Formats: sequence, C-alpha cells, structure tokens
Amino acid sequence: MAFATARSLALKGADGHVIDVQVDVSPGLVNTTIVGRVDKSLSEARDRVRMAINNDCGRWPATKRVTILLSPADLPKSGTHYDVAIAVAVMAADNKHEELTPDLLDGWAFVGELSVSGGLRPVPGVLPMVIAAAAHGITKVFVPEPQAAEAGLVPGMTVFGVRSLAQVSAVLRGAEVPEAPPVVAGSSTPLATWRGDDRLADVDLADLDGLEDVRYAVEVAAAGGHPLMLVGPRGTGKTSLAERIPSILPDLTVEQSLEVTALHSVAGTLTDGAGLLRRPPWFAPHHTASGASVLGGGTGRVRPGQVSLAHHGVLFLDEFPHFRSDVIEAMREPLEAGEVTIARGGESATYPARSLVVLAANSCPCGKFHGMSGGACDCSEVQRAHYLRRLSGPIVDRVDIWMEVRPQARRTVGAWASPVESSEDVRARVADARARQARRFRDRPWSLNSAVPGVVLDECWPLDPDAQREIDQELADGRLTRRGLTRVQRLAWTVADCAGAERPGLDAARVALALRSSDPARSLPARVVAAAAS
Repeated sequence: MAFATARSLALKGADGHVIDVQVDVSPGLVNTTIVGRVDKSLSEARDRVRMAINNDCGRWPATKRVTILLSPADLPKSGTHYDVAIAVAVMAADNKHEELTPDLLDGWAFVGELSVSGGLRPVPGVLPMVIAAAAHGITKVFVPEPQAAEAGLVPGMTVFGVRSLAQVSAVLRGAEVPEAPPVVAGSSTPLATWRGDDRLADVDLADLDGLEDVRYAVEVAAAGGHPLMLVGPRGTGKTSLAERIPSILPDLTVEQSLEVTALHSVAGTLTDGAGLLRRPPWFAPHHTASGASVLGGGTGRVRPGQVSLAHHGVLFLDEFPHFRSDVIEAMREPLEAGEVTIARGGESATYPARSLVVLAANSCPCGKFHGMSGGACDCSEVQRAHYLRRLSGPIVDRVDIWMEVRPQARRTVGAWASPVESSEDVRARVADARARQARRFRDRPWSLNSAVPGVVLDECWPLDPDAQREIDQELADGRLTRRGLTRVQRLAWTVADCAGAERPGLDAARVALALRSSDPARSLPARVVAAAAS
C-alpha cells in the first residue's frame, strides 16, 4: 500500500483543529509536493523530514513521487509542528518500511519539529493542540519530551514524550526504544537576575496609606471584573494600587487555569514543565508598545497579545492617554466583548480577553494637576483638554469605575495607629462575592457580573424598583447612555454581592452611580468608605 494518514493539529486563534496528513508514495516523476494552504515554514518541511528520515530511520523514497496533503485543504496551516506527522506518514506509505504499516498510525496524534539528525524540537501551542485532539476522540499523542508535562494536563490523554523520530517509530512498532540525546529546551533562559519577574509576589494592600474610597472601588472592580480608571496627579499611588490587585484575586479555577495556560502555550511563553498556571496573570505593557504586542498579531501565524495573555487576570495600562491612538481605540472590543479579533491578510484569529482592565492617567501632561478636585499645574487648559481628549467617548463609556486618587498624608506609625486591611482580608471578601456570582450564573456561560448581557440582566435579575427608577432618571437626564445604564446595573449587583445582599436596593444603586461618575460632587457615601476602612 502506497498511502498512509497521520494526524496532527492546527491552531486558529486559541482553538485547535485536527489535521489529516495524507501521504501518497507512488511511481512517477520524482518530486515531493506539499499541498493544503501551507506557509513557507511548512513548505520547508520536505527538506527537514527527508534529512531526518535518512539520518535516523532508514531511507527517504528518493526514486518515487511523494505527495503530501494536509486536510482540510481550505484551512490555513503554518508552523513546524507537522514534521513528525509527515515523517511517520511517509514511512508508513513507503513499502521499504514494512514494519511500520498505515494501520499503526490510527488513534495517534503527532506534534513536534524535526532536526536534520532526526531529533525533536519543542513547538508552541502544545496544550491547545492536545485539548483539541482529546475533543476529537484521540487518546494518544507524541510530543517532544520537555513538553510531555504540558500535554499531560489534559485528562484522559496518554502522552509519549520522545526525543527522536526513531523513538516514535519504535513505540508505534512495539520495538525496543533506542537511546537518543535529550531534547534541547525551547524556552529561553534569562542571562540576568534583575528582571523582576517575582517583584510583585510580596506586595500587599497593607503597604498603602489611606485611600479608603479607592481601595473600596478596587475591591468592587476585582469582585465583579469591572474595568477601572484611576485618575490623579503623579506619585499618588495609582501604579501601587494596580500592582496590588492580583494579590486580592482568588486562585484560578481548573477551567480558567486550562484557558490561561493554553493561551500562554500558543504565545510560546509557557516554560517547560511549568504545569497549570494557578494564579491570575499580570501584564503591564509600556505606553510605547505596538498594537501587535498589546492586542496580538505579528508576521506569519497570528499570536495573542498581552490583552489575551492577561485573560482572567489583570491588564494594567499606565499613562493610558499616551498609548498609540490605534491601541486606545482597539481596546473597545475587549472592554465590551471580552475578546479580540485580529485579521492579517487571509488569516484571522479570535482570542479571549476577559481580564480586569485597569487604566491609569494623570490629570494633565505634567502630572501636577489635582485632577477632578482642581489644583495648580504648569499646563494650560488647552493642554489639559488635549491630553484627556485622547480618551474618546466610546472608550470612556466602556469603563465601569472612575476614581480620583488624591495625595494622602503619611499614616501614623505606632501601637495606637489604626490597623490597615491586608490583601488576604480583602481577597476573602472578593472570593465570597465571586462565589455568590458563580452560584447565580451556574447554568449560564459567564461567571462575573461584568459579563452579563443587559437584556438578560433585566429579564432574570432586575434591580429593586426604587433602585431601577434612580438609574432610569440618570438616563432621562442625559447623565447616562444606554450602555452606561447597563454597566451601572452590573455594578449595583457587584456592590450587593460585596455587601452580602440578596438583591441590589437603592443604596447599592447610588453607590454604583458614584463609582461610575467622574463628577467630584458625587462621592461614595461616608458609611461605605468607613466600612471599607474598618
């Protein structure tokens, strides 16, 4: 038989698709053809695979015509991870490899790049590929040895971490597995220790002085997943507050861990042997970052950006008005829909991006103006207006919570000083509020208030009539848009969840309106601030 099929996986966005690698080896004009919408890196596989087979597993069928089809043919394919599947399909289709027959490839998936010596190399995206294989009934998979632990995160999957093509062939034939040099790890190793990857591990809310109203707003944002804008003069603690938000978020659930780990695997940032990512990720791109870095894209295969890598975690955009205008406007989609779609030529990909987005801005270019509460600075009114005008109305309308961060007096130190809540204390309340939401939405496709569609909110979880009338009046007076009304309703539910109330009442609605407003005349009720400080 001169025909064989091996299975591999293609990634489109964060989704994996099973690919049939069909190989025909037959008499005819000596040539090797790879078809099925393949890119340049995949077209080069013919040379890598030929050398790998010749140097590790026998001889390439050099006197025959070899046709390699990656099916379905209409799905774009890129990357080097098809090498192993192509190699075993060629060997099974070639009569010279009689012990490796086409039927031995059934039920297997093959993922890995080949070197000319026949050794395997790690590839990005192993976890989502294996998840897709399991969803299609495939129960056994070959992957490069360093990525066996990553593939093993998928329940019910039998994973073989191998070092060479000869080892793959031996396992399939039931023969003795030969020795092979270890696979070189694909992740880079830092040359210096000052990178600060763990510098946020020991930060705590207890480190900050005062800011009771802002701390309460941060707690509500964390509990319901609401986008948050911090505005104030430089040095008032905006960045310090944002850096401590991950410390008040609970650990990821198993489902969330798989999603986040899969995204990092697609991006190639998952270190070998890292296992599931259990803590919410934190990303804070610089304001000079490109659109492809923040939102995703790049040349060749479309990769997720930091807005997606922060999925179920925190994305902090400091000095937000200084970001490129295309990045600012492109944030509409993740803020509204919790996902981002990137189109590059004939390829498009959609990645999840439901992170807690925290934006920060000074009140003026020089950073001295005391924001919404007034104050002197070196900027003219025109300069201040131009600075904040970069935040367009549609972006402003998609931010749930606006808080002014004011300069604070130094906290009293000593035995008589009032205690300050730690991140652990706040995290417990956030976890309780999220648990209430999970119970309320247990049969729905969302888990946080910030994701509930407005229509569903009105039909299934309406506010108290007095509370709804208060919010409707804001809409009638022109102080809220229809989108803003829905976001205030969501905020009211989160305020109620944080307070342990069964349903948002008038007080919860007023607190939500205060959180939503950038008007200094509308502040949080004193009792709410006092409760947050106690």
